[in-house]
Amino acid sequence: MSARDDIFANIRRSLGIKGSETIRQQIVADRLERAPKGVIPKRGQVAGEERIALFKTMVETALATVTEVASPAEVPQSIALFLRNHNLPATLRMGDDPRLKAMPWSETALEIAHGPSEGRDLNAVSHAFGGIAESGTLAMVSGPENPSTLNFLPDNHIIVVSAKDIASDYESVWNRVRFAYGKGAMPRTVNWITGPSRSGDIEQTLLLGAHGPRRLHVIVVCD
Repeated sequence: MSARDDIFANIRRSLGIKGSETIRQQIVADRLERAPKGVIPKRGQVAGEERIALFKTMVETALATVTEVASPAEVPQSIALFLRNHNLPATLRMGDDPRLKAMPWSETALEIAHGPSEGRDLNAVSHAFGGIAESGTLAMVSGPENPSTLNFLPDNHIIVVSAKDIASDYESVWNRVRFAYGKGAMPRTVNWITGPSRSGDIEQTLLLGAHGPRRLHVIVVCD
């Protein structure tokens, strides 16, 4: 027996059970299936344009920048303008997300690279699984479509999110992740990104880019 097996055997013995009782197994299954919800903050419980407005406000409160475009076709030009306005090179790395690949990048002068980052990329773009209005957070699921390295290694991270995917709260997005992937097929990692990387550990002085991108720009697609 492993140490884990030994611990569980001791627990069962102290409770006077074997662990195979049908009623106990059903209770556990029901608990997992219908887990009670915790307290959800009221701030994000808005809908429509009010929810989008709250999301944008919270993104900016977290020291990121945000802009809206009317359709996915406008994203490449919006990114090119963002890079130009910040005097950044016209280079961009992305994963294999079909939503990004379908955008008209050839209409810009951007030099596009694909795949995970090895730490030498200055700019990257990812597509969020969803957004959370209550905090301005982006939910990023790992995989070849949007490699997690793009969330942390480049200095400047641009995240595209569809307005229809912006939810009120974290719980709603977690439910969507579970529904989209299902049991046994969940993404290996779900990263929650709120603003650029920062730290105040040294003399309580805020430093951007401490553990990841020093600049985060969010593009909300309102199509």
